[in-house]
Amino acid sequence: MTAAALGAWIVFEDEAGFSMTPPSRGTWARRALTPTIRMRGWTRCRVTLAGLCCYKPGERSRLFYKLHVHNRRPAKGERRSYDWRDFRWLLVYAHGRLGAPIILIWDNLNTHRTKGMREFIEVTDWLTVYHLPAYTPDLNPVEGIWSVLRRTAHANTVFATPEDLVRALRTGLKKIQYRSHIVDGCLAATGLRP
Repeated sequence: MTAAALGAWIVFEDEAGFSMTPPSRGTWARRALTPTIRMRGWTRCRVTLAGLCCYKPGERSRLFYKLHVHNRRPAKGERRSYDWRDFRWLLVYAHGRLGAPIILIWDNLNTHRTKGMREFIEVTDWLTVYHLPAYTPDLNPVEGIWSVLRRTAHANTVFATPEDLVRALRTGLKKIQYRSHIVDGCLAATGLRP
C-alpha cells in the first residue's frame, strides 16, 4: 500500500551530535590579525539530537526533535546516546501530533534494531518501517536539517555553558520548524518526492 492510500505521513529519522566547539565559518578580520577564540572547561559536553522530518502531500511539512545533553563524564552504566525507548517516545509524540499513520524511513543504527524496538513496531498498527540502504545519508532529508543548523545557530559561536549550546540549538530548530519551506528544501535536495 502507498502512503496516499493509508493517508499516512512519510517520516524520515536521523540523529546527530553537537559539541561545545562549533564549526568555523568564514569571517572577516584585519589583514594579518586572524581572529582566535579561547575556550575553557566545558569542551567535553555533547548534545545529541534525534529528528523527524514529516511529509504528506497537501499538508505543511513538519519537524519534530528530541534533545539529550551528555555529561562530561557519564556515570557508570549511563548511556551516551539514545536507547530504543527514546525513539519510541519520539514516534508516539509525532503520531499524536500528526494524527495519522506513519511510514518511517530510517537507517540501520543498532538501536533501531533492538528487540524492544522490533516488538514495539510489531504491535503498533499505525507504524510501518523501512530501512535506508547502508551509507546513504544523501537520501535522508534530516541530514539537511543538521547541515542548516550547523551553518546557522551553531556556527562561529562560543558557548560558555552547556545551557548556552542547548538554547542556541533549540532556537535554531524552532526557526526551522516555523519555516516549512526549509524542511521541504531538505527533501528536494535528496531528489525524493513524498
